[in-house]
Amino acid sequence: MPRKLRVVTLGCSKNTVDTEHLLAQLPADAFTVVDGDVPVDVLMLNTCGFIGDAKEESVEAILEAVEAKKRGEAGEVVVFGCLSQRYARELPAEIPEVDAWFGARDLAPVLRYLGVTPGPLVTRRIAEAKGYAYLKISEGCDRRCSYCAIPFIRGAHRSVPMEDLVAEAEGLAARGVRELILIAQDTTYYGLDLYHRRALAELLGRLSAVPGIEWLRIHYSYPADFPEDVLAAMASNPKVCHYLDIPLQHIADGVLDRMHRHVDGAWTRALIARLRREVPGVVLRTTMIVGHPGETEEAFEELLDFVREARFERLGAFTYSEEEGTYGAEHFADDVPPEVKQERLDRLMELQRGISLDYNRSRVGTEVRVMVDGFIPGPDPESRIAVCRSEFESPEVDGEILVRGMAPDVKVGDMVRVRITAAEEYDLTGRQIL
Repeated sequence: MPRKLRVVTLGCSKNTVDTEHLLAQLPADAFTVVDGDVPVDVLMLNTCGFIGDAKEESVEAILEAVEAKKRGEAGEVVVFGCLSQRYARELPAEIPEVDAWFGARDLAPVLRYLGVTPGPLVTRRIAEAKGYAYLKISEGCDRRCSYCAIPFIRGAHRSVPMEDLVAEAEGLAARGVRELILIAQDTTYYGLDLYHRRALAELLGRLSAVPGIEWLRIHYSYPADFPEDVLAAMASNPKVCHYLDIPLQHIADGVLDRMHRHVDGAWTRALIARLRREVPGVVLRTTMIVGHPGETEEAFEELLDFVREARFERLGAFTYSEEEGTYGAEHFADDVPPEVKQERLDRLMELQRGISLDYNRSRVGTEVRVMVDGFIPGPDPESRIAVCRSEFESPEVDGEILVRGMAPDVKVGDMVRVRITAAEEYDLTGRQIL
């Protein structure tokens, strides 16, 4: 009988891709992949070790898995991913009940542990039917932001060959995927190691030629040395969404310098102006860190002023978390009190709520093409609510477009025309155009 196996994936979309690659390698006659809290032969956890909250969640999940093993609900517990990469010596000593530990770069060793000969990582096992999928175009990072632990968790930057990415995209498209969300630690760095040039624009062209792919979305682009040809691709290629995720982290020169971001405030402002000028109608998503060591009240006020000026359609923020092993932890005192960090975060997000509401209200009355991500059932088919997105919303991080009374033959992954009829701070309401 095939062994029953379940994988719990924690953390970011990059971990999701790793899990899907791993599961695709498992022979059906040897393993049955199951979901939900049912007894299994192998319980695996793909962990996150980026910041404090994520580490706590991963440790709690490991301890819960160990308890499940003690109750006879799991034969083996196997842990891999970022947390076990980062604490490869400490965790086995502290939680000896785990049967095997692997790092974030150990998919092949995990497969060998399971008795499977590893093959090329160009196929994926997607658990549920969706119209979108993440495409991890590179691994690791050569940047050395002072607050970030990713380089010593994930290693140096390594691009995935274009041929492999196209093959993976073709496989996803054959399964009904119509949107590819390009992810990496830094997508704009793509190609430098393999092709000795930035090749993201070329990759976009190759992927847009894959039959069935309708949208290409760029996440996690780094502001320094932003490639001009990517802007040209966004402006001219109809399959490249007019949407860019570009984490800026701050605007004050002193804070950016301490962050080791390799840009200053003037560069950042000029980049935002260039993005909006060269890609008309582009929607920008960014993230900010508040309470970084050395962030004065004056520096934070400059950040607020910048957000008021730039009017990012999408903005997320989090408070600085000191991470052991990083340059910041070793060289800077964590000198902003927790209550001040939280107060600054609240002020920033309150400002952003108003900006987001203004932007959403400006869209009322417009027509957009949307992808259906799912349905909220109602008492009858006419009252079900379709959960949708346009090219201006990314799944899991942005708001949604809710459409009541969608035609009964519309299913998840379909693309339809919708008129926006109402707006809230983050979500929109619309009706299908028949």
